[in-house]
Amino acid sequence: MNSIFFRFSTLLLLAALSLGMSACAPEEQSSGATDREGPFKVITTTGMVADLVRAVGGEHFEVRSLLGEGTDPHEYSPTRRDVVALQEADLIFYNGLMLEGKMTDILVRMARRGQPVYAATEFVEEREDYLLMDEDDDDYFDPHVWMDVQGWILALDVVRDALTEFLPAEEATFRQNADAFRAELEELDHYSREAIASIPEERRVLVTAHDAFQYMSRAYDIEVRGIQGISTETEAGVRDIEDVVRFVTERNIPAIFVETSVSDRNVRAVIEGARAKGHEIQIGGELFSDAMGPEGTYEGTYIGMIDHNVTTIVRSLGGEAPERGMQGRLGGE
Repeated sequence: MNSIFFRFSTLLLLAALSLGMSACAPEEQSSGATDREGPFKVITTTGMVADLVRAVGGEHFEVRSLLGEGTDPHEYSPTRRDVVALQEADLIFYNGLMLEGKMTDILVRMARRGQPVYAATEFVEEREDYLLMDEDDDDYFDPHVWMDVQGWILALDVVRDALTEFLPAEEATFRQNADAFRAELEELDHYSREAIASIPEERRVLVTAHDAFQYMSRAYDIEVRGIQGISTETEAGVRDIEDVVRFVTERNIPAIFVETSVSDRNVRAVIEGARAKGHEIQIGGELFSDAMGPEGTYEGTYIGMIDHNVTTIVRSLGGEAPERGMQGRLGGE
């Protein structure tokens, strides 16, 4: 497939979904929800997107995420219950950039029904230069934008504008809520930058189960190497494992990281391969990549997810970070 055509067609798909096919929307939806009382039902694909909606929408929206702790969105197949929930939703938000590959047809169907459907990564229509490409296949974008806090701040603006379009009478509230959450995200971004910079340069290398951390790499100046590619739908082969074994051995990497939503099989194969070459490498910790932590915990929020990841990486690679993270909340209140 031609790369330029795929990028263009992907952006068109994002535009069509994010507009919710407003031209064919029922009259009551196209004119907002001023004649109805909330809370209104919002369905999101990932927890990271749900957190943005909750932060901005507050009490006006009842938000549910389809993909919970430890769920891999690359391979997730929606259930009949998911489809019913999407049909009953007042608004639908998803990440976009083909993260939810197997759900795309359903999202298109919901948009054609006239439901407002928005991609959190809609900002790329104006900021295509922000995007990273899949290093193994330049027909695809890297969808893991949330790993760069500044990128997720851009997604926050998309959510604010979408909720305002749906409920214009609450524009001031949504703007105030978004500004308050933006301040928290700016603090998180600063912590991430400072903490990662404390890792000795020769050890500032993150090796993970799959390639979900390239936006973090660019934003916070840390080299990243994934065993699998951007999507977990493609299995790592023997050669991929051997390449990573050679990499960690030659670079004397001290730690490799597993992910909550990805099998640790390949990580353990790398550890065994490195040991056979005389290099001991430890599991530095478990990271949240495509899903947040358990619901109801600090790690089950976007800020807690990133705080956990940064703190775990920094402490495992010899940098300086508080044991319980930026807010002293990791591992419980």
